[in-house]
Amino acid sequence: MSNKPLEWIPSLYLGEALPFTAVMIVSVIMFKEFGLSDEQITLYTGWMGLPWVIKPIWSPIIDNIKTKRWWILSMQFLMGITLALVAFTIPTSFWLQGTLAIFMIIAFASATHDISADGFYIIGLKDKEQELYVGLRNTFYRIGMIIGQGGLVMLAGWLQNDVFEGDSSVQMSWSAIFLILGGLMGLLGLYHTIVLPNVEKTTHESFNFHIQVKEFVETLKVFATKPNIISALCFILLFRLPEGLLTKIVPLFLTRSTEEGGLAMSNVDYGFISGTLGVIGLLLGGIIGGWAVSKWSLKKCLWPLVLCITLPDVVYVYLSYFPTDNLYVIGSCLCVEQIGYGLGFAAYTLYLVTFSRGERSTAVFSICTAGQYLGGVMYPGMISGYISTNVGYPMFFNIVMLFCLVTFAVTAAVYRKL
Repeated sequence: MSNKPLEWIPSLYLGEALPFTAVMIVSVIMFKEFGLSDEQITLYTGWMGLPWVIKPIWSPIIDNIKTKRWWILSMQFLMGITLALVAFTIPTSFWLQGTLAIFMIIAFASATHDISADGFYIIGLKDKEQELYVGLRNTFYRIGMIIGQGGLVMLAGWLQNDVFEGDSSVQMSWSAIFLILGGLMGLLGLYHTIVLPNVEKTTHESFNFHIQVKEFVETLKVFATKPNIISALCFILLFRLPEGLLTKIVPLFLTRSTEEGGLAMSNVDYGFISGTLGVIGLLLGGIIGGWAVSKWSLKKCLWPLVLCITLPDVVYVYLSYFPTDNLYVIGSCLCVEQIGYGLGFAAYTLYLVTFSRGERSTAVFSICTAGQYLGGVMYPGMISGYISTNVGYPMFFNIVMLFCLVTFAVTAAVYRKL
């Protein structure tokens, strides 16, 4: 077993990101190619965020049965199998119902993996190490997302254009993509059986329902009695609201036809831009953000990093009012936005880690991330398609910029308490 953080932090958070990306982002592009509307896509895939919202309900089980290492490995192998199963469901007559059902299973497994991985990070590293590596973990989490929405989407486009032929080329290409995703998760599971250290001394083997209910209630009490809980809760729920609105709409805006108000990018172009300039911007932002917080403290860096995560969203306002097919212009806009995101999200994650320290840190952190998904992923994702369909892409992106004021307000509330 390895006790070197650099050997397992990057791969662990890569494994955390891949299934999430498959369920919440890659599926958006796939369903668009299968003919669903923006409103249908965001509603269906928005519901997939439910497991991340309710995961605190079963987080005490992970704290009290087996070890977090065991849960990590088990969920990675399970997700490898179910991702591959999606590939065999796509060509069937019940593809929509089937893929949605399997995606929900993957989502529950992924949420369980998140609880285990984040708890492993907290108990496996000292406080100073957590600060030092927060930029690295966020960077590789986002790289995992880029592999999905960038590299694999690009590969799907290439398969459709140059490998598969006929009316079934779209189905066959996406089946191949999910077979690849399943294989990647299986390989990560094998790798982590070797490198993940044993950071817990005891392995719990029993389960008692009444004890688990008591554990959950006690965790809620610990969370509810944290200092400055009201301002912290508002920050956790609402900080990512603008990003939550953008997450599902940006890929649709970039790839929809010009007649539909989009930029008409092909999957190959979209994947290439996301996988090159997007990665460069993300790496710079994530690493610099984590380093800055480690060097100067969260309080000193908070406002500059908040401005970095919000103001660059204006690039989508520009692209919607002045559409272009120039990949250099589009790529530059995405790169700027990704740099800002990497910078700001480092501060946000460290706030959650700092807030969760102390008694029942793993379970408390799972409540924090559940609130993050509810306010920053699930709910805004579900309504984003309805908004964009009714007001159009230009006005939608203006509304996103308006919601940045919410991010500023909740930041101001917690800044005074740091």
